[in-house]
Amino acid sequence: MKSSSSALLLALASAACTSTYATVEGALADARPNVIVIITDDQGYGDLGAHGNSMIRTPNLDKLHGESVRLTDFHVDPTCAPTRSALMTGRYSTRTGVWHTIMGRSLMEGEEDTVAELFQESGYRTGMFGKWHLGDNYPCRPQDQGFDEVAWHHGGGVGQGPDHWDNDYFDDTYELNGEPHAFEGYCTDVWFREAAEFVARDDDRPFFAYLSTNAPHGPYLVDPAYSKPYEDAGVAPTMAKFYGMIENIDENVGYLREQLEEMGIADNTLIVFMTDNGSAAGVRVPKRETGDWPGFTAGMRGNKGSEYDGGHRVPCFFHWPAAGIGGGRDIDALTAHVDMLPTLAELTGLRLVAKRPLDGQSLAGALLDEAAPPTERTLFVHSQRVEHPKKWRKSAVMTDRWRLINGIELYDISVDPAQKNDLAAAEAETVAQLRDAYDGWWTSLEPVFPEMVYIGLGGAESPARLMSHDWHQGTGGTPWHQNHVRNGAICTGFWAVNVEARGQYEITLTRWPHYLNRAMESEHAEVTLTYKDGTVVHQVAGVSPNDASVTLTVDLPAGRAELSTLLRRTSGEEHGAYYAAIRRISTQD
Repeated sequence: MKSSSSALLLALASAACTSTYATVEGALADARPNVIVIITDDQGYGDLGAHGNSMIRTPNLDKLHGESVRLTDFHVDPTCAPTRSALMTGRYSTRTGVWHTIMGRSLMEGEEDTVAELFQESGYRTGMFGKWHLGDNYPCRPQDQGFDEVAWHHGGGVGQGPDHWDNDYFDDTYELNGEPHAFEGYCTDVWFREAAEFVARDDDRPFFAYLSTNAPHGPYLVDPAYSKPYEDAGVAPTMAKFYGMIENIDENVGYLREQLEEMGIADNTLIVFMTDNGSAAGVRVPKRETGDWPGFTAGMRGNKGSEYDGGHRVPCFFHWPAAGIGGGRDIDALTAHVDMLPTLAELTGLRLVAKRPLDGQSLAGALLDEAAPPTERTLFVHSQRVEHPKKWRKSAVMTDRWRLINGIELYDISVDPAQKNDLAAAEAETVAQLRDAYDGWWTSLEPVFPEMVYIGLGGAESPARLMSHDWHQGTGGTPWHQNHVRNGAICTGFWAVNVEARGQYEITLTRWPHYLNRAMESEHAEVTLTYKDGTVVHQVAGVSPNDASVTLTVDLPAGRAELSTLLRRTSGEEHGAYYAAIRRISTQD
């Protein structure tokens, strides 16, 4: 029998309006919960004490796990940006334009409807803290996608090319509501502190907080007070730092829960904890580092990036005392990241009428009532990490029982969670059925493959500051990290841009971030915009070696284009400008 709180939640759902993102009206709206989604980066299923890891210390997460409803067969994409886009939209990541972590393929289409927009347009205040990794420029930024308050780092990690120069996890500069801001403290402490301030703000509206840590993603930097005890216990140095970063996350989860209790809002705050892919450093690679502890995989095969379960089966648990969601109950059915948006919509009483078809299903019934398991279905994940997706590449077709890997290997996950015994030859009919399901899914994705997500120029962001992290692949690779810039990577590529208004534009090229004011050591610069209708705008300029930048003024028609640049060094080597700032200075009728 459903509890009275569960019945109230079901009443909320049925009472919701049917507009695109509808606000629950009347007295029932008072019961709407606060929502906090915590997602960590590169922490696998086995990197948690509650899942059987006897080395790592995660007492606060273990306590939350013990008080929650747990999704024990919950899957995400094998890498971070795709997972985040699926979580945000309730749609397979590839549909949103995201299937890589760089190369313009980590930008989520601005027209996608996000869970943040759902909450924002339904009367919630919304905040995002930490890692976004779905685009650093308009219309892809978190503030463009439904978040009122934003404290975040750019790119896919602290220290990557779009991030503030020389950030190193300690006392860094991040973007706060559109402006660079110098923060004190360790990165994870900063994200939780900013989230805590947001939560505590004097505002009667319920809140949605997306707390997305960059830890424990590399580089593995943490106060030795967290890592040394693990090294002393026989954990290899890299894994010791990785564990230390997780232990720091755990402490912050504890502090945040204490604050919710002190504010008297813990009971009516829905907390979701999950991670974005399998473990990056929770298994020691043989012969690379010494240490007696082998790591812990919870019996699964693979880690981050893998098509096997260790690459994409991750922790996920829900805690909401006021609704009876808790008690240490498990839901063992197959679930996934695409379920998050419809689940949160139903739990908070918002009926979502999606403008684009959703791939996920609401798990609210199963979370509220153990007699209502999720519907059995077939789900898909893949890891592409290429410019253009390749069929069957690092893919998994999943049911409650089966895993079809790369279209050729078949595992009965119910008896073989380590995926050691390939049954493809003995289960040819099952293989055929799962291949047919994948074929249908792949066909539904194909229209997206030739498309690109376009960065807006001359619109809401001025200037638009671009970095080669988002180049579509040209020659020599993609300089996505600050070290590539330091080393002067000889690469070219282009940004996919949308010139939003015809006019005169200043395009400023630099080899280094503009605020460093550092010499480019170049003698020649070029800018080329190639439009979809065949129009080409090309301009060249001379540069003095000591110049920190060069600005070219160009007349641009409106429309979508490929923007490429060139710097010729005094050595004669040529490469694209790693950084470009584009500002519209006048509009033409």
